[in-house]
Amino acid sequence: MNINRGLIRDGLTWGLLLWLFGYILGIIFFMMIPPALLGWVIMPFGIAMTLWVLFKKIKDNSIIYLFQLAFIWTIIAIVFDYFFLVKVFKPTDGYYKLDVYLYYIITFILPIGVGIWKNKK
Repeated sequence: MNINRGLIRDGLTWGLLLWLFGYILGIIFFMMIPPALLGWVIMPFGIAMTLWVLFKKIKDNSIIYLFQLAFIWTIIAIVFDYFFLVKVFKPTDGYYKLDVYLYYIITFILPIGVGIWKNKK
């Protein structure tokens, strides 16, 4: 079995760190921003940080690699959101709204989009 250690490192390490970045921002902003707007405020910071990781830290630009990375990051986001936001905080008005679904879509699309852009250059 051929295990791509780079994919495991990039997928798990950066996936967890990016998720943690948004989680910490959520905790900080929770004191200042209404919960209904929280995801919309965090999203630009998350996109900027994800783009930085993709351009500066991810070295493999193959579309297959970046598709796998997108899958891993999205699964991390979904699973960790469920266990560390939905289960822990039990939001009274629910957690899964448009901003959360958009966040999952962007998490999946950004690595692939950056890969396509890098390969065209």
